[in-house]
Amino acid sequence: MTPVSRLDIRREIRRVIGLEADALRRTAAAVDGAYEKAVRWMAACRGKVVLVGVGKSGLIAQKVAATLASTGTPALYLHPTEALHGGLGVLQKSDLVLAIGKSGESEELNAMLPGLKRLGVRLLALTARRDSTLGRKADLVLLLPDVAEACPLNLAPTASTAAALAAGDALAVALMRLRGFDSDGFARNHPAGLLGRRLNLAVADVMRSGSRNPKVRLGTSFRHTLEEITRQHAGAVSVVDGRGRFVGLVADFDIRRALEKGLDPRRLAVADVMNRRPTTARPEHLASDAARVMKERRQPLSVLPVVDARGRSVGMLLDHDLRAYGL
Repeated sequence: MTPVSRLDIRREIRRVIGLEADALRRTAAAVDGAYEKAVRWMAACRGKVVLVGVGKSGLIAQKVAATLASTGTPALYLHPTEALHGGLGVLQKSDLVLAIGKSGESEELNAMLPGLKRLGVRLLALTARRDSTLGRKADLVLLLPDVAEACPLNLAPTASTAAALAAGDALAVALMRLRGFDSDGFARNHPAGLLGRRLNLAVADVMRSGSRNPKVRLGTSFRHTLEEITRQHAGAVSVVDGRGRFVGLVADFDIRRALEKGLDPRRLAVADVMNRRPTTARPEHLASDAARVMKERRQPLSVLPVVDARGRSVGMLLDHDLRAYGL
């Protein structure tokens, strides 16, 4: 193998991306009634959707299976070799199989087709060759364009796998929309990681509550208000009445504004400087929504008092606490 010493690397990268982009355009143009029928079959499937494929197509099948499962469709990947050695036992007649293979002639994949027929499992084929063994055995063929690979030898699956992945993603998203799969369902399927935090964490999970909730009683002196802000390291305090109901907020901004007016701190009470109508959050609201409110204001907020349905001060949300949760 002789290396190319004067290869224009950036030009080569653009060439590959251009070829794959063209493969995607041709894939979109190839979508026909079979694709619509496939989505309706998957929606009507009372079992699970099982993805199969070999080599690079197998990797695409694994990704599409994961996307289907995360968006509300029970799905898994079954390696054809494993299927031939007992893995077929995972299949039931109520399942549906989506087989991915550009040529439709992968020996391992085609060797499992008789077993699928005996089980009576419906078979979809995502392939570039309708007249292949896979295409002829399938109940429905989703035709992919027979694209040249971006590999200079036209051997390594590149443009063809990009096309298969795009088609698989499109099927999953269309099915997701057909099912009416919403953010609540997405949250149930993604309890961990940043996605999980955005979809599941409530304000109550992040806020400072109990003894860590900075608050003072109405009538508290300005000096003691400053002491509470300093003690809690929060940059603000909620102001409550005798019943614990929220009546206002004193933040660093309110303190600076009072001092700029030349008011005498020794004669001030908390009621003289507090904001009586600040933005607040409810403990049951999503923390991600509260974070968005704090960030998207013309003057972003660093704190957000939390008030329950009865109007009581129950917590304080701080921007750096939200950031610690990745929000």
